[in-house]
Amino acid sequence: MRLHWWYGFAFNLFLAFLVICTGAFIVLLPRQLCISDTVSGKIYARRPVQNGSEFGIEFIHSVNNSPVTDIFRVERDRIRPVAAKFFSYGAGMPSDLEPGQVLSREGDALVITGFSQSYRELTYIVGTVSDHILTIKDEKISLRDLCGKNAHIRIYISKL
Repeated sequence: MRLHWWYGFAFNLFLAFLVICTGAFIVLLPRQLCISDTVSGKIYARRPVQNGSEFGIEFIHSVNNSPVTDIFRVERDRIRPVAAKFFSYGAGMPSDLEPGQVLSREGDALVITGFSQSYRELTYIVGTVSDHILTIKDEKISLRDLCGKNAHIRIYISKL
């Protein structure tokens, strides 16, 4: 009768081990960057990403007609802006910095860094006049070719 407490202890230890292993598995699950249609939910593309990896969206600004590149970092299931790079001030471009943001020059480009927000998803309307280009690792993906002109898309991180 003295060893019965051991069964309960061993069972609880096993349950704790199971919970820890399951949690580690969920946290370490491979992630993918998904591009889908906001209306139908159709998945246009999936690309493997790792926590901490970066990707960019490049486009020609519709008002001042100059290139803009937004750079983002994968943070688990969220997307954090890292930098916004542009080449001219004008209508529709940032004119005031938020607390913690820094404006610097990188060659001919103006670069804003120090973003504090992160997002579950990004939404875009793919350009009709100018394309949106997704750069992930060394791959450049035309969102116009992938999704079509004027497509309403969302970009998010998903676990496999």
